[in-house]
Amino acid sequence: MGNYYVYVYIDPRNFEEFYYGKGKGSRKYAHVNDDSDSEKTRRIKAIRKEGLEPIIRVIARNLSEHDALLVEKTLLWKLGKQLTNVSSGHYADKFRPHDSLHKYLSGFDFQNGLYYYNVGEGFHRNWDDYVEYGFISAGQAPRFRDAIQGLQVGDFVAAYLKGHGFVGVGQVTQSAKPVRDVLVGNIPLLQKELVCPNIAENSNDLDNSEYVALVDWVRAVPRSNAKWKPKSGLFTSQLVRASLDGQPQTVKYLEQEFDVDFSELLQ
Repeated sequence: MGNYYVYVYIDPRNFEEFYYGKGKGSRKYAHVNDDSDSEKTRRIKAIRKEGLEPIIRVIARNLSEHDALLVEKTLLWKLGKQLTNVSSGHYADKFRPHDSLHKYLSGFDFQNGLYYYNVGEGFHRNWDDYVEYGFISAGQAPRFRDAIQGLQVGDFVAAYLKGHGFVGVGQVTQSAKPVRDVLVGNIPLLQKELVCPNIAENSNDLDNSEYVALVDWVRAVPRSNAKWKPKSGLFTSQLVRASLDGQPQTVKYLEQEFDVDFSELLQ
């Protein structure tokens, strides 16, 4: 066991917890005489102005520093904006945003994510190839390669074709790899009759190659039947990949237009 602890400052005027911290030794008392101008010190000064002292209590002890940080972050998350702590602390990426309890969130309520995917049709890629052979791609530069490699097996993508709208919803069945290494039905993708054979450009350059992820299309439509509603606030982005966690209007629209239920698909 370690010698770290987690402590709390409580306002004796209303018994409200207003600050959590971790430390060892006499760390818990360090804030009492802090002269900095912060919400925490202003509250301590207000308490003392009334002839009182903040109540300081250790609430977890004999912890390693790692465990103390994790306990501290849990408490910070629990009370959220009621606290005077300035920073979100360590492990912030392991906790769901405090204002997201009203919705399903990928990685928390289900393992896989729901993402916007920008088809980026052009010299190196074509939507018809994607539908015919069950894949999506991005690349020709490291930043685009990295974006598509962020998709994991099981993730769902809503494919957007610029100038048309949303053209498909699919599930990733194989994470992205260089196009030269991709097999479709045990046949190299580059040996298929592609509408856009330029996908092979730079295939021997792993930084600039096109990267391909295999996809099982749940729904896919031709570009002429793309789903779109002008001036409706639907989400789009120039990014290759973007989370749809914070886009409930777009998710609802996709569910209606493609007749899918993402909460069921993502379970």
